[in-house]
Amino acid sequence: MTSTVDPRSAAQQIVAALTGPDGTFPLTRGEVLGSEAYLFESRARALHELLAASAEHGDRVYIATSERRITFAEHARMVSSLAEELRTTYGVKKGDRVAIAAANSPEWIIAFWASVSVGAICVGFNAWWSARELAYGLEHSQPVLVIADARRATALAAAEVAVPVLSIEEDVPRLASLQPDAPLPSTDIAEDDPAVILYTSGTSGRPKGAVHSHRNLCSVVEYHRLNDAILGAFGDPTDPRDRSYLLALPLFHIASLHNLAVPRLATGSKIALHQGAFDVDRVMSLVESEQVTNWGAVPTMASRLLEHDLSGYDTSSLRAFSLASAPSSIPFKERLRAGLPFASALVDSYGLTESCTAVAVASPLDLAEAPGTLGNPIMGVEMEVRDTDDQPVPAGVEGEVCVRSAYNMLGYWNNESATSNAFRGGRWLHTGDIGTLDERGRISLSSRRSDLIIRGGENVYPAEIESVLAEHPAVAECLVMGLDHPDLGQEVAVVIVPTDPGSLDEQRLEQELTAYVAGEIAYYKVPTHWRFTDRALPRNATGKVIRSSVKA
Repeated sequence: MTSTVDPRSAAQQIVAALTGPDGTFPLTRGEVLGSEAYLFESRARALHELLAASAEHGDRVYIATSERRITFAEHARMVSSLAEELRTTYGVKKGDRVAIAAANSPEWIIAFWASVSVGAICVGFNAWWSARELAYGLEHSQPVLVIADARRATALAAAEVAVPVLSIEEDVPRLASLQPDAPLPSTDIAEDDPAVILYTSGTSGRPKGAVHSHRNLCSVVEYHRLNDAILGAFGDPTDPRDRSYLLALPLFHIASLHNLAVPRLATGSKIALHQGAFDVDRVMSLVESEQVTNWGAVPTMASRLLEHDLSGYDTSSLRAFSLASAPSSIPFKERLRAGLPFASALVDSYGLTESCTAVAVASPLDLAEAPGTLGNPIMGVEMEVRDTDDQPVPAGVEGEVCVRSAYNMLGYWNNESATSNAFRGGRWLHTGDIGTLDERGRISLSSRRSDLIIRGGENVYPAEIESVLAEHPAVAECLVMGLDHPDLGQEVAVVIVPTDPGSLDEQRLEQELTAYVAGEIAYYKVPTHWRFTDRALPRNATGKVIRSSVKA
C-alpha cells in the first residue's frame, strides 16, 4: 500500500516548525517604526555584525571572478583596512553618504561593506547614468566621498564633482591593503538607521532614492538562511557553504546587493561574479568553472540563453534557476523549461526596490497549477489587494497590491511627499501595481506601475524621458510608451508633436533628438522608436494625455 504526501502541506509543516517558538528561525510580531510586522528573532542587528561573523568561514571563497578568488578571511582584512582609512583619512562617520559609481567588481562589494560597517550610508549610483543623472544623484544624496571606476570618473569630472573621488581600480585596492592588521570595523548602530540608498526611476521625472535600513538587510539575510534550512529539511544534503551563486546583475540592484552579496557573506556561500556586459559564452564559462548551483536571471538573459548553443558547456552543477526583475509570459516559461535543462524546476518571483527582496515567489508547483501566478507572499510578508477606498478586496477582484514587512524600505531620501504617498496607515507599502489574489493567496499582476516600461530588467518611467524631451525647443508635446520586444521585453517608443510641423524633416529631427536625449539620460532610456505628428495629443477633462488612445 502506498501513500502520497501533499508537498504543499509538507512544506507548511516544515516552515511552521522552523519559524515556531522552538524553531531555528522563530518569527514573532514586533514593532517597526510604530507599526507591527513579523520579525525574525535570530536576526543580526547591524551589518557590521555579519562582517565580523563571516571571518569564521576563513579560507572558503567568497568572491570568484574569471580572474580572481577572494576568501572570506581576505575579504574581512581588506574591508577592515579600507574602513579604517575611510574613517581616519577621509573622516567618514556615521550617517555620512558614500556613493559608489561603478560597474560590478570585487572592489564594489568591498567598498560597500567598509562603508556600512563604519555607519555610513552606501549610495549605489546607477552605473549607466549620464553625467546629468550623476550630477542629480550627487546633489540629491550629498555624499562626502565618491568611489568610482574610470568610466564613471570621466562622467563625474563632467559633472564638476566637488567631493573627493577614489578610484575603484587603484585607490580601493591600495587602501584595502594599507592596514592589514586593522580591527574589524563596528559602530553604534540602531536597527532602523539607514544603511543603503538605491535609486529607482522616477514616476515624476526624477529618480527617487529608496532608503534601506540595517534591519531591512539583516531581515533579508534571515529569509535566505530560512530558505537554506527549508531545503535541508526537504532532504537536500548540500551544505549552504558549498553552493555557488551567479551574480550577473548590477550591484546597484537589490537582486545582486541585498539578495546575493549580503546574505552570501552571512551563509558562507560563494559568489561567482560576472564582470562586464552580459555575454553568454563568458557567463557560461564562469558557470562551468565555478560550478554555479544557483542563478537568478532577468528574462532578457534567459532569452539569450535559449538562442545560444549551450551544448559545449557543463551545466550539471546548476540546480536552481529563477526569473526576477521583469515580467515574463507563460509561453516564454514553457520555452525555457523545454530548451534549458537547468530550467526544468523554474521559479518566478515578484519584488521591487522598495521591498528589498521578493514579496512573492512562485514555486514549480505553483506555476504548474496556475501558470500566470507570481506565487504566495514570502515568509514575513503580509499582502493585501485593495480598492480605491484602500479597503481589502476578496480573491479574484482586481486592485492595488499592498505589502507590509520588516523588509520594506524606510522611505525615499529627502522626499517626504513620495514617502507618505507610498506608505499609508500601519506602514502598508502601496506598490502601485495592479493585481489579484487567488483562493490560495497567490498574487497575479494585471499591470506593473502605471505606464512603467521594463527594458531588459531595467525600470524606465516615461515621465523621466518626457521631462527631458520637453526641454528641447523643437518639441511642443511628447508621450513615451513601451513597445513589446522579443529579447528585451519592451523597448522605449515616443510620439512627438514638433513646435514647427510645417518644416519638419523627420529623419534629421529624430537624429537630433536621439543625440540630445542620449546626452542627458542613461542609454537604455533613449527611445528607439520615434513617431512624429502634427496633431495635438488627445487629453481628458483634467488635461492629462490619454495614453491608451495614443498607443492605439
